[in-house]
Amino acid sequence: MARRLFCATRALLLPFPAPAPAPAPAPISSAAVAEAAASLLPLLPCKRRKKLLKKLNSPRVAPIEPEAARRVPELDAVLDRDTAFRFLHRARSFLASLPPPHRIPLSEAGKLYRELGFPRGRKVARSAARHPLLFHLPVVDSVPHLALTPFMRSLLEEERRIHETLLPSRVRAVRKLLMLTAHRRVPLAKLHHCRAVLGLPDDFRDRVRDFPDDFRVVVDPADGRHVLELVRWDPALAVSALERDYVVDERRVRRTFRFAVPHRRLMPLDAEDADRLDAATTFPLVSPYTNGALLKPWTPEAEKYRVGVVHEFLSLTVEKRAMIHHIVEFKEEFGLTRHMYESLKKQNRAFYLAGTEMNWALFLRDAYDENGILKEKDPLVLFNEKLQRYACMTKMDSGEAMTDASGLTE
Repeated sequence: MARRLFCATRALLLPFPAPAPAPAPAPISSAAVAEAAASLLPLLPCKRRKKLLKKLNSPRVAPIEPEAARRVPELDAVLDRDTAFRFLHRARSFLASLPPPHRIPLSEAGKLYRELGFPRGRKVARSAARHPLLFHLPVVDSVPHLALTPFMRSLLEEERRIHETLLPSRVRAVRKLLMLTAHRRVPLAKLHHCRAVLGLPDDFRDRVRDFPDDFRVVVDPADGRHVLELVRWDPALAVSALERDYVVDERRVRRTFRFAVPHRRLMPLDAEDADRLDAATTFPLVSPYTNGALLKPWTPEAEKYRVGVVHEFLSLTVEKRAMIHHIVEFKEEFGLTRHMYESLKKQNRAFYLAGTEMNWALFLRDAYDENGILKEKDPLVLFNEKLQRYACMTKMDSGEAMTDASGLTE
């Protein structure tokens, strides 16, 4: 009986829904799966109970928000959706970087589980078969290959046109990112690693030289890395998203962030002292574009500055969220400390932490509605949503896809 129940719980771990004409998948939250597995602990024998309990307490599966009442299932589902489409986005980016006809032998693809985003130990053909409209397995000279379908290549051409249209705004976002850093410079490898979060095209490293008035590329003599430097400071860009919202609704912005100040509960305060304490505990709009190196470390002003830098970085992203490794990527440039996690966790009005203790994401709460949907969607976000709808279709549902494909080629 216990084994039967345990096997039924493992069925919840299927990363993809069954092929169906549904417009979008409905992945089950990882927190719900962990709770379902924990409910089976009394039904298992002692040895298997200890093994499962150890697995549930592992940082790989333990939720970053331990209190279930404070979790937001709608935002947790966003990460589960990313997990469901990890192979789709990584494989199409990898295959698009290959020369035409954008294919790779299946034997070689099976070794690139990190680059293609399928689970280690699984067959890449199994992941490709879940998206028959976008990937196929042609046989070339008696060798099976992993390749993009003609329909997928037409979608990539549409994505390229979107990137061309959005390139001026992306250049503006990178300029603001460089203005956030301490020395107005960022290694190009770090920008390439975070290109999907910032909405940059895959060839952005090669195209920065097309903007000599904004950027220049130099070689760091210390390690030989190529570094992107800001050419000129623009005061019009040195305005954070918080400062723009402050003009519209000062009260809401000031109450978004709260910083604890130790004092006695019955401390008598006059009006002037109360205003001074309120200015210390609320966010006083320390601009993230100021020089943070001038602030004394471990002071409330320095903590407010670092929180503001993270908030501004998230506002520059396409989906107003980022994984922790994307934020840590700019740790040196932003002057972040190892206590940043505690600072972000205290600001639950502004941020939401989702995921596991080993790999968690940071959301801007104000950017999402109560259903976990972005309030303002970038054109690239709309394109990815359409791509995910096609990924859930089977060959029997290809009529709509072929109609759209004919519209793309006109």
